[in-house]
Amino acid sequence: MEEKRRHQRTEINEPAYVSAGGSVMRCTVRNISPEGAAIDVDNPAFVPAQFRLVMASDSSTRDCTVIWIREKRVGLAFAAPATARSPG
Repeated sequence: MEEKRRHQRTEINEPAYVSAGGSVMRCTVRNISPEGAAIDVDNPAFVPAQFRLVMASDSSTRDCTVIWIREKRVGLAFAAPATARSPG
């Protein structure tokens, strides 16, 4: 399979949340790069086409678009650089 990514992804295993329309779903970020990520979720049918990914470790957020789904893994493209939540 031809590699289409411009940036190498870093393998991680970090908890995060899919947030959209007032609902939140737990997920695990499996790999990440400046342009996208792959997450694992219990039920990909409930992941909207566009959502905000919130990292549990530091509450940083990324606006995402779903690119592909394979079983319980979802491939994402980021819309913009990460934004950190301001304290307080």
